[in-house]
Amino acid sequence: MNEVPPVLANRPTRPWGWVALTVVLALLLVVSVMGNLGLLSFFFSTGTASGHRELIEEVIGGDTHTRNKIAVLYLYGVITSNAEHFPDEEGLVGWVRAQLEHALDDARVKAILVRVNSPGGEVVASDAIYRALAEAREVKPVIAYLESVAASGGYYAAVGAQHIMASDLTITGSIGVILQTLTLRGLMDKVGIQAHTFKSGQYKDLLNPTRQPTDDEKALVQGLIMEVYDKFLAIVARERELDIEQLRNGLADGRILSGKQALDAGFVDELGYFDDAVERAKQLAGVEKAKLVRYRVPFSLTELLRFQARPVPTRLQIEFVPQPVRLEPGKLYFLPSFLFE
Repeated sequence: MNEVPPVLANRPTRPWGWVALTVVLALLLVVSVMGNLGLLSFFFSTGTASGHRELIEEVIGGDTHTRNKIAVLYLYGVITSNAEHFPDEEGLVGWVRAQLEHALDDARVKAILVRVNSPGGEVVASDAIYRALAEAREVKPVIAYLESVAASGGYYAAVGAQHIMASDLTITGSIGVILQTLTLRGLMDKVGIQAHTFKSGQYKDLLNPTRQPTDDEKALVQGLIMEVYDKFLAIVARERELDIEQLRNGLADGRILSGKQALDAGFVDELGYFDDAVERAKQLAGVEKAKLVRYRVPFSLTELLRFQARPVPTRLQIEFVPQPVRLEPGKLYFLPSFLFE
């Protein structure tokens, strides 16, 4: 009997054309999304016609139905040019400058009110903010309101304002300069570690932690400290119209002052609360009503990517008391001594 050969089913052909088309469309979609995000980043993060970075204005109080504005700036935390926690490459310094430029360019901003809550910080950064405020006050009234702490570099920056108000409980003053380094010589001897330093000049390894500083090195560093201190002292004396020698031999020895003591010493102009500072700002600006505004950075693809690139903390740390400021060896600071270790 002849067997009928089995009928082979036709194998379905693979839709390679459709697969290729799907891949191409997916790639086009990704390119389109990235392009749109790039355009959004461009429109939301580029500067104004004057070349300044565009910021978003947010009303935070005051007389909201008037066109007049008082720009509120926040000088909070340790003063630094480190860009880690700020939307500007120059850190807090650049962020303050960007806000000042925005406020000065806006004709409706009648005064600038700076809320200071800072223990101080880096010498150069504090001086840069002082100069920025001093230049801004030549254009519009600048008022500094000292909150909980406005000491050392925080006070240095604040004297750039034309009027300073503080609470009677504010901690301020602390006019002085500090530089810190460590000496590991004793520990190295105990564990048997030796250090070999090769240098081109006598002072090239100044502040070397592996050995004790010499008397000449101590004198050199102390001279640098006093040079910076003299500049701090001269600025406070000039801005506050105080006798520089009385200041040097009196309250400018690093001590902290309460707001009331600062008023008695001429370090501030008056005592009050934030609402009082707002009223003083309106008075100096010559307006009866004004709304309070602050600035923030608009959405930016760059900022989004930068945020996502930050390392995720691997542990949870709960702080019940403020942590001391850690000084970087070799840097000069305007800081009260009780705030660092």
